Amino acid sequence: MKTAPASTASTNASSRPVRLGLRENRLQFTLLVIVNICVGGLVGLERTTVPLIGSETFGLTSDLAVFSFIIAFGVTKAFTNLAAGALTARFRRKQLLVAGWLIGVPVPFALAWAPSWGWIVAANVLLGLNQGLTWSMTVNMKIDLVGPARRGLATGLNEAAGYTAVGATALVTGYLATSYGLRPVPELIGVVFVAAGLALSLVVRDTAAHVALELAHHAKPVPSGEDTGLKTTFARTSWRNRSLRGASQAGLINNLNDGLTWGVFPLLFTDHGLGLAAVGLIKGLYPILWAIGQIPTGHLADRIGRKPLIVYGMLVQSGGFVLALALLDRPLLAGILSAVALGLGTAMVYPALIASVSDHAHPAWRANALGTYRFWRDIGYAAGALVAGILADLLGLNATVLAAAVLTAASGLLAARWITDHATS
Repeated sequence: MKTAPASTASTNASSRPVRLGLRENRLQFTLLVIVNICVGGLVGLERTTVPLIGSETFGLTSDLAVFSFIIAFGVTKAFTNLAAGALTARFRRKQLLVAGWLIGVPVPFALAWAPSWGWIVAANVLLGLNQGLTWSMTVNMKIDLVGPARRGLATGLNEAAGYTAVGATALVTGYLATSYGLRPVPELIGVVFVAAGLALSLVVRDTAAHVALELAHHAKPVPSGEDTGLKTTFARTSWRNRSLRGASQAGLINNLNDGLTWGVFPLLFTDHGLGLAAVGLIKGLYPILWAIGQIPTGHLADRIGRKPLIVYGMLVQSGGFVLALALLDRPLLAGILSAVALGLGTAMVYPALIASVSDHAHPAWRANALGTYRFWRDIGYAAGALVAGILADLLGLNATVLAAAVLTAASGLLAARWITDHATS
């Protein structure tokens, strides 16, 4: 009896073939791309307006209080990412994807009509749960579909879809807020994202058979007795493995930058005379470039390796913060050039980091490794908001931006020291 080739296997009674590869799974992959557009669109609702809702609608005077919604979002999303990896051992990826969308249903309504700031913070707890489950599952399912040869491209396409939606929604909400006010019109476009994301998630097929196929043909079986559980994988990904440790710290600082700019940039640039439409442009340009750039950089990561893109991407981001301060007497130019550098630098880093973690993780514990990496990466949102709130209250917004530049450059140097492009799993 012949064995199935490495890229094909039969998985059910109808003998439908299961293959690994982007072309072989293009329909399911495309559906997941559209799902992640909806995922990104839902979080993009907050990028322009919510910090200003805190300061203008609810009269918050402390920057730390304004940024509390980002802290709630970041902490919840980080722990949900971590749990998502472990939950894949008990539930199918599709089940977790659908659950994430159901949790997100109240979010646009709460943002639109919250009677107090506490409701906004609570909505961001739900948003963190939604994003942790839905974004984690779209990443894992795309990696499952394409197999090891196209991980960089797969993650680049996934993140490109999500962050294009983040940026486009931030841009649209800025213009809607200019015409209709901060609430409720800008937030209600989130209803479309929730409805479409949930509907498509019910249609897409699960990828358990693809994981089983890759495991069956993996070149290096799991060593006998090796612990693939969450506790051991968390330790391995966080500090025991040098490359995984390097990726985790770079991911944390990368999203610290995002969390910091999410809160700081709307306040910084409105303080220097820009209106909501201009701030929306800046806040939209950053994730749009981040998104679109990940398609070529994801492909490039498959060709030249992950490490160069990670190291130089962090240094480019650091330069973006320097530009924001150096040109602040011309705030629109400062914001645009900073957004360009931050967006392109993040595009270099984002798919390469996820692909690097996948390279160094055996398929048997890859979901837990990705969950751990995404935990550290997305705790960066909370860390960025916390650092920004404390420094902004004590030293001002300019000092906060300078601190981000220093931290980002240091992270790039650590990545250069720790990360290797040789998979050790």
